[in-house]
Amino acid sequence: MVDPRIMCRQHLLGEHAEIHMLIETISRGNSVKGYLDKGLLEVHSLYNRHDELVKEMKRRNYRHYSAISKKWKQTNIMGSVNREKNLEQLINRCSRCREGYERISTKGK
Repeated sequence: MVDPRIMCRQHLLGEHAEIHMLIETISRGNSVKGYLDKGLLEVHSLYNRHDELVKEMKRRNYRHYSAISKKWKQTNIMGSVNREKNLEQLINRCSRCREGYERISTKGK
């Protein structure tokens, strides 16, 4: 749930794939309780987050062919993600994402 502009290719495409995996998991009636309990998922944000990632993918000239149903736009609120904590963890473990973060952060100054 961090700004997709800072994400390296691996993390951008990885999160995109995870969204599709989570939607399929939920659609099959399988539990995502572990993701919810650990603060890793906001089911109600899947549709908009997918759109954010796709926008960035297209900006980078990546191909995208995997739309998700608009029914995911109207999902009940379920789960909560700590965006600040996620950002901190990402930039601490990935030097390419940290470079993206620094690039975006310095643009506003």
